[in-house]
Amino acid sequence: MGEELYEAVTGYCENFLGSVREYPFGESAGVYKVAGKMFALLAEDSQPPRLSVKLDPEEGLALRAEYPDHVLPGYHLNKRHWNTIVLDGTLARDELLTLLRQSYDLVIAGLPERRRPPAPDH
Repeated sequence: MGEELYEAVTGYCENFLGSVREYPFGESAGVYKVAGKMFALLAEDSQPPRLSVKLDPEEGLALRAEYPDHVLPGYHLNKRHWNTIVLDGTLARDELLTLLRQSYDLVIAGLPERRRPPAPDH
């Protein structure tokens, strides 16, 4: 299940959201950026992989309460805004993609208008 979700996450980020994947922390952590700002971090060497996304603080807390072993405070990130999700199938593919889009949208909203890319279709 982890590999299937990994492929869904990477495909969504690269193809739909048009982001750039970089490895500033070494080859085991793919960082997805839009307009130079991170919206997702994928710990590729974890088994199962782990995905960190930026969420509204209240939504992040609600997810952590609902999935305490699968949605964790952001690993090495601002724990108020960032959440790390274990890609073991507990959260469904569609829910993960929705969370990725929310993270992307939050990061875009924080950019000056001149730096915002055209929005991908919903």
